[in-house]
Amino acid sequence: MDVETARQYLLGKPEALEDYPFGPDVAVMKVRGKMFATLSTVEGEGRMNLKCDPDQALALRDIFAAVQPGYHMNKKHWNTVCLDGSIPQGELERMIDHSYFLVLKGLPKAERDAMAIRHGRHLLTP
Repeated sequence: MDVETARQYLLGKPEALEDYPFGPDVAVMKVRGKMFATLSTVEGEGRMNLKCDPDQALALRDIFAAVQPGYHMNKKHWNTVCLDGSIPQGELERMIDHSYFLVLKGLPKAERDAMAIRHGRHLLTP
């Protein structure tokens, strides 16, 4: 998955918005004002920070060399994923979906329910 494909997939999530609070080099993807991903290019290679369940975060780091503790993030809850082509696209999409779902799960119930009405109940299931 290249950076532009990742960007399109991230922004394809319901109500996802792109912001640049850290400057023009790091895109921050948010849902309802909460960050679920960052996307940047470092030395020509795409990188994403994704929220992750702590146990799953450790497992992914063991399985994939391209998954590292979250750069400039809480390393217990965030991974940095290098878009070097070593991780299958389906797995990258699953990681993005997981990050997005974790952020949705943390939203107030009223906001989650309103989103489920607008986008379908499937939005609230991983």
